[in-house]
Amino acid sequence: MPIIKSAKKRVRVASKATARNIRTKRTLRSALKSFQASMTSSSVSEAQSAIDQAVKKGVIHKNKAARKKSQLAAAAKAAGVKSTAAPKAKAAPAKKAAPKKAVAKTAKPAAKKPAAKKPASK
Repeated sequence: MPIIKSAKKRVRVASKATARNIRTKRTLRSALKSFQASMTSSSVSEAQSAIDQAVKKGVIHKNKAARKKSQLAAAAKAAGVKSTAAPKAKAAPAKKAAPKKAVAKTAKPAAKKPAAKKPASK
């Protein structure tokens, strides 16, 4: 056991992070297993979402996530599962803005307000 106060805190923080990571990994594995059990469009989206969450939390590497999502998509396509994602609408071309007229800057900008003081902690 550590004796130094900061080392004790690192032990506590590491154990919390470990618990968080285990929970994220468990969610990921269960989503992948449910996809394998029943290949439906909802299970595909849940599995991809679980993969994205694991990457966001730093549990798995982004390249591994890309590989897993590719494998999911290939398996879903082979099983004939249609994606529920709506096709993206094409953006309308932007209209050209009228040229702005030059405005003379004669007025001075308003002075900045000082930052509000934070209450003292007890």
